Amino acid sequence: MNLNQITIPSLELTKAIQFYQTLGLNLIVNSLPHYARFECKDGNSTFSIHQVEQLPIGDGIWIYFECEELDEEVERLTSKGFVFEEMPNDKSWLWREARLKDPDNNQLILYHAGNNRLNPPWRIN
Repeated sequence: MNLNQITIPSLELTKAIQFYQTLGLNLIVNSLPHYARFECKDGNSTFSIHQVEQLPIGDGIWIYFECEELDEEVERLTSKGFVFEEMPNDKSWLWREARLKDPDNNQLILYHAGNNRLNPPWRIN
């Protein structure tokens, strides 16, 4: 089994499409006003958004995008007007992360984990 796609809800697809294109995803399906799908820059995964009348209540959705050059990517996005809640920093789980919210308040985590993504020291064999 391989994870192919994640779909998240959005109240305003047009605004969300612009956000994710500026983030660096490639728009491959534009079925406004109900659906849009993006191709990630690296790998074969896709990411989509669909229009809803109401967003989920609570902590919502957390989306992790891996970046080989995290600090440079955050600097690039900051220069385009993105506001980060948390700038790149090293975590106790051996990942380097930066955090921001999308227009629908979904939590985005840009991170670099290297070998520790799949093989942390505490991995179960």
